Amino acid sequence: MKDFCAVHTHSLFCDGKNSLAEMAQAAYEAGAVSFGASGHSHTPLPEDAGMVLPADMTEYRREVLRIREAYAGKMDVLLGLEWDNCADVSPEGFDYWIGSVHRLKGPDGQYYTVDWTAEILAACRDEAFDGDGLTMAECYYAEMQRVAGMKPTILGHFDLITKFQEQMPLFDETSPRYHAAALAALHAADPDASFLEINTGAVFRKVRMTPYPAPFLLREWREMGGQVIVTADAHSTAGIVCAYEEAAEIAKAAGYTESVLLTREGPVTRPLS
Repeated sequence: MKDFCAVHTHSLFCDGKNSLAEMAQAAYEAGAVSFGASGHSHTPLPEDAGMVLPADMTEYRREVLRIREAYAGKMDVLLGLEWDNCADVSPEGFDYWIGSVHRLKGPDGQYYTVDWTAEILAACRDEAFDGDGLTMAECYYAEMQRVAGMKPTILGHFDLITKFQEQMPLFDETSPRYHAAALAALHAADPDASFLEINTGAVFRKVRMTPYPAPFLLREWREMGGQVIVTADAHSTAGIVCAYEEAAEIAKAAGYTESVLLTREGPVTRPLS
């Protein structure tokens, strides 16, 4: 891709491997038009300790603004947030925010992380949903539907529930029930308010062969008049723009000719070339 941005990124402020300054430098060296910090929002869950931003994000904001000043005239730097469905903070007051679902609350009242390991997700299916993977997926998309209805700037890894399907299939992705749940969540989104990300993070981590989301979701979003944005969900400098060319080809196969870039002046579109 000729023009691109790096706006789904994580740093040492949450569960990333590098500092914000190092992530911004990697984006600049890769040729990004803009860099966005999107730390994981605080949640009240004890298991998230050290993996998310503190509830008081003053220092996070201060560091992003410092980096913005350092790159003035060279690369746009945006203050973002990846807001989780279990968050106890507001997504307001940021240049943009990513709406994501990382956790499911089972009927047993326990929270399960969707994307940590295949074994945890399998335990969620077996313990919380009596082995019914489709009901688990429907629960996930009910949460995604709620988040999508809040009109985030970016719809984060929309079908994250499929992260481990290539390694350990936990439900039937071809089932009409699965498609109905996923499409209901997508239809809750506003294509005039949100962008659907093509997320390459699991490709970098060698968990999936292809980025999110599935082609049927990309095609439906296009029919809805929606636009896509390519992101790497980078947790380290090495993954800052992973598999962007592959993501562009997937977008073109779904009928898109352009992708969105986030800039200080607002969203702009660029050809998928």
